Amino acid sequence: MSAQDYVLAIDQGTTSTRSIVFDRHAHEISRARQEFAQHYPNAGWVEHCPEDIWNDVVTTSKAALEQAGGADRIAGIGITNQRETIVVWDRVTGKPVHRAIVWQDRRTAATCQKLKEEGAEALVRERTGLLIDPYFSATKLAWILDNVSGARGRAEKGELAFGTIDSFILWRLTGGKVHATDITNAARTLLFNIHTQQWDPELLRLFNIPAALLPEVKDNSTLFGETDPSLYGRAIPIAGMAGDQQAAVVGQACFTPGMAKATYGTGCFVLLNTGEKPVVSKHRMLTTIAYRIGGKTTYALEGSIFVAGAAIKWLRDGLHLITHASQTDDMATRIPHSHGVYMVPGFVGLGAPHWDPDARGLICGLTLDATAAHIARAALESVAYQTLDLVTAMMQDGGGTTDALRVDGGMSANDWFCQFLADMLQVKVERPQNVETTALGAGFLAGLATGVWENEATLASEWKRGELFEPSMNNEQRRTMIAGWHQAVKRTLTNQSQG
Repeated sequence: MSAQDYVLAIDQGTTSTRSIVFDRHAHEISRARQEFAQHYPNAGWVEHCPEDIWNDVVTTSKAALEQAGGADRIAGIGITNQRETIVVWDRVTGKPVHRAIVWQDRRTAATCQKLKEEGAEALVRERTGLLIDPYFSATKLAWILDNVSGARGRAEKGELAFGTIDSFILWRLTGGKVHATDITNAARTLLFNIHTQQWDPELLRLFNIPAALLPEVKDNSTLFGETDPSLYGRAIPIAGMAGDQQAAVVGQACFTPGMAKATYGTGCFVLLNTGEKPVVSKHRMLTTIAYRIGGKTTYALEGSIFVAGAAIKWLRDGLHLITHASQTDDMATRIPHSHGVYMVPGFVGLGAPHWDPDARGLICGLTLDATAAHIARAALESVAYQTLDLVTAMMQDGGGTTDALRVDGGMSANDWFCQFLADMLQVKVERPQNVETTALGAGFLAGLATGVWENEATLASEWKRGELFEPSMNNEQRRTMIAGWHQAVKRTLTNQSQG
């Protein structure tokens, strides 16, 4: 048997599932990817079929292992996942009682508003570092318990299990032996106290959630369990787990306070390492757990943009302005300026710092000589502007100063976008050689627990910068463009409030 010096990362995202094998130098050995169906049963509702997700996990992981020469060299498996998306399943059969309700889903907006009007947000904010919003898991879970026949009664009897996607995958991989999650996913449910680092009884009462549903909470890099030997021909340790954005923090080696990363996938999420103490935001950023390794917790400030790559997907699938996302680079480059066209991509509401679930998308500044290229450029620019709003708020919150932003995810492959981002933020933008940092982070966590890597310093030494983008835009032009963006956001919020 060969030395076990590879790790398998399972990256279960919002629109696709990827499995990637990495070696001890963080080089990609193999990968497999599968897109899956999105379900929109009502306006603002977003669901996934958990069985589709599980089938894709099995298919892609087996394909990646086969390409890498089999399971013998795999030291451990790391799992990373779309956060806040929830599944409830039968503890005996393992079958879900309802489709997974996705983080983008807004069906519980009225419930959240009622809780805020009743004054519950101060308690939630103090215990969890989060805001009351449909984005998070608790109200989605309560909705399933209240709307699936018999679910609440069965949950109270301990017959059902709740988990975010990581927990569901872990349960299935271990043949139903392990019901656990990691601290970063637990911290996104509105039910977990990030200070005591326990499920919070008062929050469970507030959201009417039976404790019998909940998984055990573990460190990010630890032995969660082993795969059922029938899956891959041998039992493989599952040794790392983190929500996708926290996994990217690890994959980008942001281990020092003040280091920041932005992941551009369906949405965009900026996390700023704030060290061992949580920073309370005055600008509606989230205080969250970045990772817990060896029992030591590191915190972060986080800003969430609900629509980033999803705006480019809309240009392709909704407006048919492009046939491939990469075309936006050329379209943005071939026009000299934005022509005053702005897009505010509030398709599923606006995230930080507005947290407005009722806001809707807006394109403004159109004239007869505006073209498809201007709209494509406005979509790219909107993501940079939203990132600027987040980073500015974090600096004002005392999160420290940063002179560089490490980027990853699909949009980070766009050179024009990265340069515009550097110009707007007035900091260096660093794109790593391997932009699959979410999967790599999951692999790093698994490898730490199984001896492939020794410590965080070892991981940091494996991070390699690819391209560097430095600010070059003059200040007057920058200020004018940012002022136009803020005006467009104001119109979006004003139109919603008058609607």
